[in-house]
Order: sequence, then C-alpha cells, then structure tokens
Amino acid sequence: MSRRRPEPMQVVKQRRDAALCALAGRVPYTRFLDITFDRRGDELTGVLNFDEKLIGNPHLPALHGGVTAAFLEVTAIISLSWAMLWEDVESGTLTLDALEAGQLPRMPKTIDFTVDYLRSGLPRDAYARAHVTRSGRRYASVRAEAWQDNHDRPIAQAHAHFLMPRKEG
Repeated sequence: MSRRRPEPMQVVKQRRDAALCALAGRVPYTRFLDITFDRRGDELTGVLNFDEKLIGNPHLPALHGGVTAAFLEVTAIISLSWAMLWEDVESGTLTLDALEAGQLPRMPKTIDFTVDYLRSGLPRDAYARAHVTRSGRRYASVRAEAWQDNHDRPIAQAHAHFLMPRKEG
C-alpha cells in the first residue's frame, strides 16, 4: 500500500491564505474598519489598522467604543469560522478553485455579545485574538481580547455566543 505524497507547503499556504481572504471578505465591515488578519498556522490575530475616522473622543483622543466592539466581534466570527474550516482547508477538501469562487459554508450568527471596556484605546493600531471555548453543532462560545502595545494590558475583552450554521447534507 503506497502512502499519499504530502502536498508542497507552498500549495497548503496558498490554500490557507485564500481561505482567510475569502472569510474576511464576507464581512464588509472589515474593509470599512480596515481590519486585517495575521495568520500563523491555525492561530489568527486581528489587526485594526489605525485611522482618524476610528476616534470617538477627539479630546482624549480615544478609539470609539463601537469600533472596539465591532473589532472584537469580527475577530470572534472570523476565528470561529476559521476553526470550522481548518480541517477542510488542510486536507484539501476545500480546494483553491472553490475558495476563489467563494464556495464557503455559511457564517455563524451572533446570539449575544458582551464587551468589557478595560481602558481607552489609544490612536494607534490594535490587535485581537479570539479563543473558541465551545463549538458544538448548534452553538459556540467564544472569548476575545484586544490590546495595543502590551498584550498583558488589554483595552477590551468580549464573550459571545454564536448560532452555528447547519451542515450541508
């Protein structure tokens, strides 16, 4: 019995990048807020690239609370979707052609979302990571945290529950 030869790493990376690009592209708010994602293996870090339009209080100046919440929610949704797709992307079940054609499963829907604002967001880039604490057939729980210069000094954290999309077939 012969073993299947592993794919070249460049092909796998290309498929991962296409999957992440397709996921992020499904949330139009990511373009408006200029949220990008840095991928290292299966770990994603959301990056909220600073722009003056994100300032809520020009006297401090501080990031708008709604922007911070939206950043955390987008990071949570993309991270949860990424976790759902990971096996299909890695195995090649989800092909590069399918990804480029936008053939992705439906996104999870937010049930509830709670944000704790811990300190003012300064006028600079912010980063966020989400951790899926539970993912079942019906719903998922996700915890997210945003920081700027120091990961140990978060500016906000969020807890969310999402309705999972039904599997096809």
